[in-house]
Amino acid sequence: MAKTMAKLQAQAKRTSVKKKAAAARANPKAKPKQKFNVSHFRAEDFKTDGLRSYAKYRDLGMSKATNGLLQAHVIRLLPPCDPKVVSKRHYHDVDLQMIYVLKGWIKGEYDGQAVTMREGAAWLQPPRIKHTVLDYSDDCELLEIIVPADFKTVELE
Repeated sequence: MAKTMAKLQAQAKRTSVKKKAAAARANPKAKPKQKFNVSHFRAEDFKTDGLRSYAKYRDLGMSKATNGLLQAHVIRLLPPCDPKVVSKRHYHDVDLQMIYVLKGWIKGEYDGQAVTMREGAAWLQPPRIKHTVLDYSDDCELLEIIVPADFKTVELE
């Protein structure tokens, strides 16, 4: 009897999972419409109107192309690094934030752990992780992808 009950429960669980998966495919949540987008490099596209005063940003047009689903930009950090300006503890109220080092290096502190990322390194900053920029090379450039495109940054100091 116990074996039969266990088999029935396992079968019911599998059936429930299959039904949920089928329902998700049949009725997907409405996602923002996306359009094809290409952003070719132009030096004049780097602007100083971004989040950080010590950086220039090159918007890659992904926010507009995805109707706000995500934001992607290249960040060119301005030399020399001044810890009095850059080392402000903060977090971003995001669903996802991924950074890739295109050139140079950047040193940061993430929830108490100091890490230096060099050219070719990529990292994921979990939502609302408290972090601080500690230092960066004079040639530091980063690719940053954030979901959603519109988010808040909260300074903690």
